[in-house]
Amino acid sequence: MDTSQIHAPMHGTTISLEQEILQKNDLIAAQNRGWFKGRQILALNLVSSPGAGKTTLLIRTINDLKAQIPISVIEGDQETVNDAQKIKATGCQVVQINTGKGCHLDAAMVERGYTELNPPLDSIVAIENVGNLVCPALFDLGECAKVVILSVTEGEDKPIKYPYMFRASEVMVLTKIDLLPYVQFDVDRCIEYAKQVNPHIQIFQVSATTGEGLENWYTWLKSQLQSLKAPSGHFLSV
Repeated sequence: MDTSQIHAPMHGTTISLEQEILQKNDLIAAQNRGWFKGRQILALNLVSSPGAGKTTLLIRTINDLKAQIPISVIEGDQETVNDAQKIKATGCQVVQINTGKGCHLDAAMVERGYTELNPPLDSIVAIENVGNLVCPALFDLGECAKVVILSVTEGEDKPIKYPYMFRASEVMVLTKIDLLPYVQFDVDRCIEYAKQVNPHIQIFQVSATTGEGLENWYTWLKSQLQSLKAPSGHFLSV
């Protein structure tokens, strides 16, 4: 038998299974979105490659804003509870989800996470996804927005190398800008690439170490939380 005759049905079966998985995920994601909206909770899906600085940015954000805004965290990793322990040290609520061989969180995992957390009304739930710029782009978790985090220690061409993630994200946070004098990274070109892929993406340049640029990031967070109380519930540009 011609091998193409074998591969064709296998390929078709794979696509069908993927569609079934995504449809089931999207159904749960829609339920999650309704749950968050009904409680005026700003749910953010934080995505990045490994080592971009998600956890560091999250810890700094929690410490700076916890007196003003309740923040809870759903922490996703393949293994270990290291990041969850660091976040717990800030005093905020956190639940760890280990995906094992899985390379992303899905909507059902997030549902279990917020059920355990039971976050308060008018708060932020930060979902720190598994470090990966491919798979998390496909899975809606029911979040209000995806926030892609890119550090200056990575290549400035990441937005065009992983366009689906940057296209799916409402915000890009460029981190570790305090290291710019020591690395070869073209900020303008990176921003150009991000805008090329997603003309509407909002971009913040920050350093979680020095605090540079964080006020703009915090202003955006506060404005989005406030927008959930508006009749339209739409996101606001700042």
